[in-house]
Amino acid sequence: MNAQIQALSDPRPAFFDRHARTWDNDPDEVKRTLDRLEELRERLGFVSGHDVLELGCGTGRITGWLAKAVQPGRVVGADFSTAMLAAARARGLNVDFRLMDICAELLGDDSFDVVFCFNSFPHFRDQLRALSNIRGLLKTGGQLVILHLAGSAEVNEFHARLPAPVCDDRLPSRLRWPAMLAGVGLRLMSMTDEPGLFLLKAVPVAES
Repeated sequence: MNAQIQALSDPRPAFFDRHARTWDNDPDEVKRTLDRLEELRERLGFVSGHDVLELGCGTGRITGWLAKAVQPGRVVGADFSTAMLAAARARGLNVDFRLMDICAELLGDDSFDVVFCFNSFPHFRDQLRALSNIRGLLKTGGQLVILHLAGSAEVNEFHARLPAPVCDDRLPSRLRWPAMLAGVGLRLMSMTDEPGLFLLKAVPVAES
């Protein structure tokens, strides 16, 4: 089954479409997220002037924070849920929001200093293909950053309690990451996986 056919059969976009209207109903939770991101800003490594792809931007709840962190750099927010993107665009941010399935396609010839996956990587139905496509979107010297404000065990246990189709969406185990990344031309730079934080950084392998 090719990537485009898989995209059409993936039930996840419809799942997130259904939940988009209530996604940000807890303002206290949103504030806690933004406060934690601010605490982690230096560790995340966002630099003024960076071009960033926020992959799985959802309703844009952190996109405004991200845009401020890298200004005057640009942010592209991408998601496979049309309803989530509609909510993100309604925020009126100076951000280019695009409908995109990272498991099926690239963004033309566009490239980025950082591809940022916040709470999104487990929901990529073909994680190896997603990593390969991400590799193709990174500039020389660019960086992939995957972040959850929970450890992988917490993330996976949380998803297991959710209904289909996301109940089986998982972060890979710590031991799998180096080989997964190496197989698509990325090198693991650092990984923190502890209660309250999963933070992975990887960079493209220099071509010989």
